[in-house]
Amino acid sequence: MTETPTTVPVEDFEAYSAVEHQLGVLFRRSRALSGKISRAVHPELEVAAYSLLVRIEEVAPARSSDLAAYFGVGKATISRQLKVLEELGLIQREPNPLDGRAHSLNLTDEGHQRLDHARSARQQRLYALLATWPTEDVQLLGGMLARFNALTDSYGEPNA
Repeated sequence: MTETPTTVPVEDFEAYSAVEHQLGVLFRRSRALSGKISRAVHPELEVAAYSLLVRIEEVAPARSSDLAAYFGVGKATISRQLKVLEELGLIQREPNPLDGRAHSLNLTDEGHQRLDHARSARQQRLYALLATWPTEDVQLLGGMLARFNALTDSYGEPNA
């Protein structure tokens, strides 16, 4: 990892402040939208559990310890959220044949259907929002977000 400056030069402060402000707006709106999407999956589904459901789909079969590490939470927190997902019929646990103490987690057919429906609605909304932009601008936004996400993946924990 390369060293990054910890202070912004005075002449660049306004640009960095604008980015920080816009990211804050984006994150707040994203959390609100995630709440709506989670309720579209199931009326009793919390936002954190929706993110967990998406992650299970991405890496299935998933292990609860890997999920806890990915989200940076304790095993007890993950266990509670997994229990809710299981009670809602969105995931199922299967014994791991290599380790009798462990379970593999997968989405149920119902979980896949509900997640696909919510994802489709989210994609349609995003398309509607960006439909007035030239395709090149949408591609640029996607590329810049990917570049930013790659930075945040490699940067580690932020300094508070």
